[in-house]
Amino acid sequence: QVRLVESGGGSVQAGGSLRLSCVAFGYAYSSVCMGWFRQVPGKEREGVAAIDSSGSTTYADSVKGRFTISRDNAKSILYLQMNSLLPEDTAMYYCAIDSRRYMSSRDFFPRMGSIGSWGQGTQVTVSS
Repeated sequence: QVRLVESGGGSVQAGGSLRLSCVAFGYAYSSVCMGWFRQVPGKEREGVAAIDSSGSTTYADSVKGRFTISRDNAKSILYLQMNSLLPEDTAMYYCAIDSRRYMSSRDFFPRMGSIGSWGQGTQVTVSS
C-alpha cells in the first residue's frame, strides 16, 4: 500500500524559503508522475507543481520562477524548494502520486480528481 509522508513545512516571513519533502513508501516510484497541491480552508485544492518520469515539470503560474520541484528516484523522495515566499502561499501542502505510468506532468493537475494517493499534508505559513 502506498504511503506518502510530507515534511518541511513551517512558518516563515515573506521573502523567506522552505523546502518540502515527500517520501513515498510501497510504490514503484520512478515511472509515475508526482506533484504538490495546496489548499486553504474554504477554497478548492489547487495544483502547485508536478514532475513526470522523464523529469519534465509543470508549475502553476503563481509559483513560476519561485518554486522548484525535483525528485530523487533512488531515495523515493519528492522535493519542493520554495523561495521568495509570499503570504498568499500560506496553505496546507499535499504530496500526491498519479498511478498512470509515464504520464506527462502537464496532465497532472487536470487529473486531480483521479489521484488516489495523497500525503497527510504539511502546513506552510508565510507572514508579511
